[in-house]
Amino acid sequence: MRHLTLCFIFLLLSSGLYAQNLAITGVVKDKKGVELPGAGVYLSNYKNATSTNAEGKFTLGNLKPGNYDVLVQMIGYLPYTKNVVLSDKSTSIQVILQENPIQLDEVVIRTDPNREKYLQVFKEFFIGKTPNAEKCKILNPAVLRVDYDKERKILTVKSDDFLIIENKALGYKLRYMLQFFEYNYNTRIVYYSGLPNFEEMKGSKGTRNRWVQKRETAYYGSTQHFFKSLYAGTSKGEGFMLHKLIKIPNSQRPSDAIINAEITKLTKNRNVVIRINTPTNDSLRYWMKIREMPKEISTLNRQEILLDTLVKQQYRDLKTLRFKDQLYVIYTKERESTAYSNMSGHAVSRPLDIPNYQISIVNMLQSPVHFYEHGGVYEPKSLLFEGFWAFEKIADMVPMDYVPLPKK
Repeated sequence: MRHLTLCFIFLLLSSGLYAQNLAITGVVKDKKGVELPGAGVYLSNYKNATSTNAEGKFTLGNLKPGNYDVLVQMIGYLPYTKNVVLSDKSTSIQVILQENPIQLDEVVIRTDPNREKYLQVFKEFFIGKTPNAEKCKILNPAVLRVDYDKERKILTVKSDDFLIIENKALGYKLRYMLQFFEYNYNTRIVYYSGLPNFEEMKGSKGTRNRWVQKRETAYYGSTQHFFKSLYAGTSKGEGFMLHKLIKIPNSQRPSDAIINAEITKLTKNRNVVIRINTPTNDSLRYWMKIREMPKEISTLNRQEILLDTLVKQQYRDLKTLRFKDQLYVIYTKERESTAYSNMSGHAVSRPLDIPNYQISIVNMLQSPVHFYEHGGVYEPKSLLFEGFWAFEKIADMVPMDYVPLPKK
């Protein structure tokens, strides 16, 4: 069964159509109203960050109209997040931090001998299994709360503090507020969402140059690049070919009712041992094999989708994406890596005449989908990705204010 990963895309900044330099200002206090100096204040998915002054005040400036998530962190207090929408003027917020009690007894009670195994699963589906993921490390895994539901076979991971992730492949240190992570062992579907902030790591000139090249590779062909090019109307010129993948009923597969009735008929007297290679066993194997057949068959429409039929602008700073069936996206400027095609389990089918370009499938869970000029999708849970975009995760992310090198 192929992996499906809901790569939750975070609430991101709209660059807007205007040149205003707006700001989010505010003050950070505790629940008694005492101002807190030295608190870290960050913008989710950007490098923009500051700290509160002696009076607990802060300013995040040089912003444009858009939708922001403000993150606040201070030792001894629970992390804080607040969504702020900027339109045509700056805004001010008040942040009240709650103390973070240390509950040592609870930690001891909930110790799980399988914790390391579950953390490894979390890292594979959260950080990823790409070559960049091999150079990523979670510096504070103790803040993660792991829970496995044996009956439902669902792994959930939560955190009461920022995850600190060091990405030595791209040269970023991430503060990541994990909101939700769930892996279903039955369906092999992953859901996760969170709010990251990026900080540049220090390195030698040669190391920084390698980071620049790695970041270029991570950006081009990504969902961020795709939606940014959709907004600009340049997706085809930037290497994206769009087709529809249509699912039709599999005429070779009987209904579940017929299949289950036949299997029940053949197994109702299973208390009697049936010898191998008997007609009964042959029939049972046949119907078990029939049950594994897909209920639907995907058919690729080779006619390219025109952007004006796919993307509309209903709002000033947002564009809207609508489509039926599935969107089959081919990125023609990069090929699949060996790690993806041989070991990831995410590879999707392709016509024989299409080279091993990077191919992703987009499923729309909520319609329509709104997205910003910088490539951010407004509704994080609206899309489900298969293929290459399901393969790339946190280890291959660049910030939304990332600017690629000029093309030569």
